[in-house]
Amino acid sequence: MTRDLFSRYAWIVDTLGRYGKLSRERLGELWLRSPLSGGEPMPRRTFFHYRRAIEENFHIDILCDAAGEYYIDQGKIARNQALTNLMLDNYAVNGAITGGTDISERVEVEDVPSARTWLPDVLEAMRGSERIIFTYAGFNRSRAEKDIRFDPWFLKRYKQRWYMLGRREKGGEIRTYALDRIRELRITPETFALPAGVAAADYFGSIIGITTSRARVRDVRLRVTPIQAKYFRALPLHPTQHEELQDGCSIFTYRLKLNYELVHEILSLGDTVKVLDPPELRVMVTEALKSALSQYDSD
Repeated sequence: MTRDLFSRYAWIVDTLGRYGKLSRERLGELWLRSPLSGGEPMPRRTFFHYRRAIEENFHIDILCDAAGEYYIDQGKIARNQALTNLMLDNYAVNGAITGGTDISERVEVEDVPSARTWLPDVLEAMRGSERIIFTYAGFNRSRAEKDIRFDPWFLKRYKQRWYMLGRREKGGEIRTYALDRIRELRITPETFALPAGVAAADYFGSIIGITTSRARVRDVRLRVTPIQAKYFRALPLHPTQHEELQDGCSIFTYRLKLNYELVHEILSLGDTVKVLDPPELRVMVTEALKSALSQYDSD
């Protein structure tokens, strides 16, 4: 997908989202005002082509009512809100930077190296349900592992890295690989079938980060200072977040599996957060703090 096409798709979604409902004629008028149009109208056939591409690539349904006005299916967009937000955020930044005044040197963004190299290939393989073969230089291995045959099921971005989760042909294991650790990759003509009823939420919906497990979901309770609570309200730590106000603090509750990323997320918040439950998580955080402090005791 070229950047120009991506921008056009995002423009349609953004415009319909802001106006609510638009006839094709009114949408065409707004299109002519957009710098993307180059002064050229959007033919009827082109609009329907873009509409279908948006539905296929981003799972955003553009519907038409009895009056001939187009609108976005809000129920569908809510289920794919994260992907929609990513598309619109990128469109907003690109549009602002290329909108005339040169402000590119005044905008700092986080670098995501894996998005440039392997993300398009993995997305293409996922779209065609095609197996990939790659070489992987994991941080915990002294030598890169070659010829890994893998069925890419899902993608997730976390902490400036893209990860793919799927089934490795050898042993049939469900594995997660970081795209920035891939050294070579090719798409094969072999196809795979995504298991029926399997969704990304089954693997990522109850965790922080990307480390999955078969552990049961627990009630995680955090006591949070008033200032940190404002940050949690603005950007929830997890979709299951629930807040209970108390004197001088807030208690935030989550439904999560305990994993490495959860512990380090809590550690990164310092003394603004205290784990109340479960006891196992308290021990995990305490041991991590003791280990970090021991690095300084020997000085």
